[in-house]
Amino acid sequence: MLILTRRPGESLHLGDNIKITVLSVQGKQIKLGLDVPEDMTVYREEVYLRVKEQNRLSLETSDADLLAATQIWQGKTKR
Repeated sequence: MLILTRRPGESLHLGDNIKITVLSVQGKQIKLGLDVPEDMTVYREEVYLRVKEQNRLSLETSDADLLAATQIWQGKTKR
């Protein structure tokens, strides 16, 4: 992990398209400003981890899921 020290009003750049500015520091809370491309998605870590887990769960299949899908498909083709 890269650790940098910045004061309020100071920034850092990630590549050419991302700028992070320290807006304020109050106790244990830091307010950051992010300049990122419009098409880039930014998540808080807890949200990102939840989305990642939901995506993982949606990709899991079980034998019961496949059997149910087969039965539904067979029922539609018999009509």
